[in-house]
Amino acid sequence: MSKSSTSSASFISRRTTARAARVLGVASASAALALGVAGTASACNINEFSAVAKCDGDKGVIAVTNVDASRTPVTISVFLENNGADEKKVGEKTDVRGSREGVTVTFEEDWKPGAVYRVHVKANNNAVDDDVKGNVTAPETACSSGDSTTPSKPASPKPSQTADKPSGEESTPESTPSDTATESEAAPAASDSDNGPSPAAVGESNLAETGASSNTPMIAGIAAALVLVGGGAVFFGMRRRGASKSG
Repeated sequence: MSKSSTSSASFISRRTTARAARVLGVASASAALALGVAGTASACNINEFSAVAKCDGDKGVIAVTNVDASRTPVTISVFLENNGADEKKVGEKTDVRGSREGVTVTFEEDWKPGAVYRVHVKANNNAVDDDVKGNVTAPETACSSGDSTTPSKPASPKPSQTADKPSGEESTPESTPSDTATESEAAPAASDSDNGPSPAAVGESNLAETGASSNTPMIAGIAAALVLVGGGAVFFGMRRRGASKSG
């Protein structure tokens, strides 16, 4: 082989190697960039958390939703704010793992209308250690409760109610056997008093005892007859006396 042919082959080989190295370097850089972007996208981020104050039935709660698809375990803490400072810690939940669909955890809190809360998220791998963007403000309307109204006092049992019946139910008083017996005994007594002699009758009986009875007219007639007979006898006696004096 000639010297020129050897030099030409060596030059081509170096060019091919350099081109291959450049292609490999570009591919490696692209792969590293893609992996970096993918890793950043799958890492836990504070923007993947949201919170709201709402009602769960008649109870107030602070609900925090985690849509972190990487399922990085985090600790969520909720604080009641007062003029920009923490007034009290409402609660804390650890090892909370999110999902692409979202995982919601709730903190029971009897919040007042317009109350402000701060929600803090801290990842176990220190990828996140920040507050949820924007504090949580409670609604202006409190949760309604069936027990919020003052219960009415139970009505006092009326005298006509019996002790063995629930309050609120009126019962008609029933006469007891003793009452029935008393009434039945009192009835004959009343009838006896009606059949007894009235004051007028008593007076009549007294008059009968003193002679004033139904025979009084007959006795008066006899007395009148006797008076007439006596008067006639006196009259004839006086005439006879006068005749003897004149003779």
